[in-house]
Amino acid sequence: MASAREMRMRIRSVKNISQVTRALEAVSASKVRKAMAAVSATRAYASKAWQVLAHIARQPGRENLHPLLTRRAQVHQVLVLVISGDRGLAGAYNTNVIRSVSQHFGKSAIPVRYIAVGRKGRDMLMRRRRQVIAEFSSLPAAPSFADVSAIGRMAVEEFLNREADEVYLIFTDFINMARQETVLKKLLPLEVSDGSGRVEAFEQKHLSAAYIYEPNETEIMDEIVPRFTALQVYQAILESLASEHAARMVAMRNATDNAIDLVGDLQLQYNKARQQTITNDLLDIAGGAEALAKAIARD
Repeated sequence: MASAREMRMRIRSVKNISQVTRALEAVSASKVRKAMAAVSATRAYASKAWQVLAHIARQPGRENLHPLLTRRAQVHQVLVLVISGDRGLAGAYNTNVIRSVSQHFGKSAIPVRYIAVGRKGRDMLMRRRRQVIAEFSSLPAAPSFADVSAIGRMAVEEFLNREADEVYLIFTDFINMARQETVLKKLLPLEVSDGSGRVEAFEQKHLSAAYIYEPNETEIMDEIVPRFTALQVYQAILESLASEHAARMVAMRNATDNAIDLVGDLQLQYNKARQQTITNDLLDIAGGAEALAKAIARD
């Protein structure tokens, strides 16, 4: 059993850790509220933009509307945008993202390249020797569309330049404070035939008429399709930020609770060690007194 001094040092160390985790929990709670507000503020517009894109994709002759809507006869290259966090201490948040990448593209026979958003995802991909062509990290705490539009533009350019025949997006969808789901979404060419997800289901139920484009169909398509595609990336980043802060808050709360339980166990062990020390001292005193009494009796 450790000495009383060692136990005191361990108790002090665990208490210090619990203070750190409690502070991180409070910071994450503040950030997740702001991130949820940002997601809520943009979700309606992003959903409507997706409805427009989905409806355009169902127009007659969609292959001629815009190159971003055109399916390639053969897929020779795949590009994947992986959205993760810059920091750890968020439970399984970053690990789940990379696990999803491995599940969907780990054994792909088609060459896959990656754009990493977040240092953790970049590091994990590079450790697995995946081809990372670009990385975006240290994004602002509350990114605007202008802060991340370069990511969407790069994906669009890779597709238009035929450097990629399909573009996928892997991010974490914020459901609620206790539930975040890793999502794989086909970004380019636009694919909405499965009807999965909140927005796609809404679109299938409410949109059926054909669009008439004014003043010019080509100009409108050239403007809104790339912009709305980049908007889907922006919305995914906001969802991932909210999910990361929620996961970190829950992880830090669990760490704080575990630290409190550990302090209780260590305190009990410390009390036992201290009691044992006192008992040994009393036995030594009693033994010394008895030996002294016997010595006096012999004299």
